[in-house]
Amino acid sequence: MSDERSKISLRSGPKRKGRPQISAPRQISGPIPQDGPGLALRVPGKSVADQTPLPRPRPPPQGASKTSDLVKRRYSTRFGTFPPDLDVNNPPPIPTLPPFNRFDSTPPRDKRPPPSRGGAAPPVVNLQVLRDPNLNADQYAASALGDATEDEIRDFEVQLKTLKSRAAGDLQANVYQNRTQFIKISKEAEKLKGEMRALKTLMADLKTNAAALRTTSTSSNQADGGGFSSGMSKRDKRSSVMDRSLLWQSQIQALYKNVEGSQKFLPNAPGRHLVQDAGAWIELDNATYKSRRLMNIYLLNDHLLIVSRRKRRGDTAAMDGRAPVIKLVADRCWPLMDIEVIDMAGTSESSGRTKLADAIMVRGVGQESVIYRTEKPEDSEKKSLMLNIRKAVEELRRGVQMELDANNKARETINFFASRDPGLLKTELLPDLTNIKDAPIEVDGTQQNVRWVESQMDELDIDIALQRLEPAVTKVEKMQSVGKQQRNATVQKLILFKVGERASKLAALITRRLVDAHNDQKKTKSNVQWLSRLGFEDGAKAAYLEARSALIQQRTRQCIFQGDLHLYIWQISFVYFTIIRNTVTSFQSCFPQAMMSACVKWAKEQVEAFNVILGRQLSSTDKGSTAWMQCMERSKEHAKMLSEVGLDFSNLVGHGIENAAARNSAASPVGLGLQ
Repeated sequence: MSDERSKISLRSGPKRKGRPQISAPRQISGPIPQDGPGLALRVPGKSVADQTPLPRPRPPPQGASKTSDLVKRRYSTRFGTFPPDLDVNNPPPIPTLPPFNRFDSTPPRDKRPPPSRGGAAPPVVNLQVLRDPNLNADQYAASALGDATEDEIRDFEVQLKTLKSRAAGDLQANVYQNRTQFIKISKEAEKLKGEMRALKTLMADLKTNAAALRTTSTSSNQADGGGFSSGMSKRDKRSSVMDRSLLWQSQIQALYKNVEGSQKFLPNAPGRHLVQDAGAWIELDNATYKSRRLMNIYLLNDHLLIVSRRKRRGDTAAMDGRAPVIKLVADRCWPLMDIEVIDMAGTSESSGRTKLADAIMVRGVGQESVIYRTEKPEDSEKKSLMLNIRKAVEELRRGVQMELDANNKARETINFFASRDPGLLKTELLPDLTNIKDAPIEVDGTQQNVRWVESQMDELDIDIALQRLEPAVTKVEKMQSVGKQQRNATVQKLILFKVGERASKLAALITRRLVDAHNDQKKTKSNVQWLSRLGFEDGAKAAYLEARSALIQQRTRQCIFQGDLHLYIWQISFVYFTIIRNTVTSFQSCFPQAMMSACVKWAKEQVEAFNVILGRQLSSTDKGSTAWMQCMERSKEHAKMLSEVGLDFSNLVGHGIENAAARNSAASPVGLGLQ
């Protein structure tokens, strides 16, 4: 308890009767001796050993209390004096510090002022938001630029423009790539289609040959075994087309002679011939299967002829003893493609199997069915007839299919050419296009086809669309040379027609560029050379001179008459003759020398047009007056500029104006009186 009371504090302490006394500050004249090492003040430029240690603070007096000692230390503490060898008035200079910027690894900060949105990041274009199809542009712009500064808005606009240009470039590249791929795929599809058509034809030929081999094998086996024959003699199997056609014609004539009324059903047609004379048959009733009448069946390559056998009259037989007693009359005739021949042996029931074993049913388009049975049981004519009918129907179907394929091929060929060049529909080449789709074409010693021409036309169309003029003109010249070298007249006309269409389109494009840049002599020369290579130099000449005439009219309309006739005539004449001179100079350097006569003619027409304007302006001025003479002299002076290009139209300027002025004066005497 005594220890706690003995502690001294500035806030609380032992109770005293009076206030503590603090002594006044005392003057220190010298260093205070110290027993131990004192404090040392470090001076720049000296080591610690060379510096003089400073004395420690002096101890408090003996009679002072602890409180006064603490107060003195707080308010009256003083460091020791400087060393004696230190000059206080002239201290040594402070050493310079090395640069610290090379040790700074932090990147340089942007010098732009910080954003005014409380340190928020600047707005950045979000590609995922822009790709959203349901994007609301106004709402997105308001949310992104709501608190943005003017600089941030400009940066945002620059980002949007960059994305727009990049998207436009990507879109153009995609369009070009898609067009190229589409052309390649279409070519592959056409090639595959032709291969499939050839495969289909080969399969049909294989099927026909297999059926023919099967038929021949069956016929030979049955003939060797004493069975029926095919009904075709050795003469029918001749390979000569001429002999075969004569044989067919003689068979048809014999049929007309032996069968009455057959010519009404079977008129003479090219290629029609008799395949088989099936012999005698019996027509059966459809309900009772009873015999009705005797019939004969003739099979032709495209029809089935049913002939009834009738007895001749007695008087006719007596008159001609050599005539047969039975005559043949044509009864029915069906096209093979419109009927169905059914073997009744496979469809009859067990009760009628013996009656219908040798019968066939002929079913027409109108559900008309007739049953015929051979006269002799188990006759081989039925099997031979069924086999020949199947073979004839197959040949007819193949012929029809080949005709359809040919028509489709012709239609596809026409569509193929017409879709690319609609102008072919109005030419005489349309009927001959079906024969030249796969026609060979000679190109630099190699064999190509029309599809190669189409590929070249596609590349030429791309060059024209992208305005690559030099490659386009070169390809036009190449294709024109290829077309002229062809021996096939149809192929030559087709190639030249296609190239001519592209050349006209390309010439129109270059002509527009010529008209737009007729003031630039370098561009004009390039455009004229391209048009000359394409064979459109006359069109280039007309377009260029027409553009220069339009320029003269435009410049003269900019000259406004403000009361001074001499100034107005000076401006008009200067415009006319300056443009005429520049036109002649450019024409001489850009066009061939043989076309210079057209330029001279144009210059003469422009001078005559100037005379019309001059006469109209001087119509109200007296001939020989000062204004008249000044205007005429100024016009002829400007006309002398044409002598720089080898033209002299001084005598032509003002020609006929005097006579016009005299006629105007004679026609209006009232006007003269008013003057």
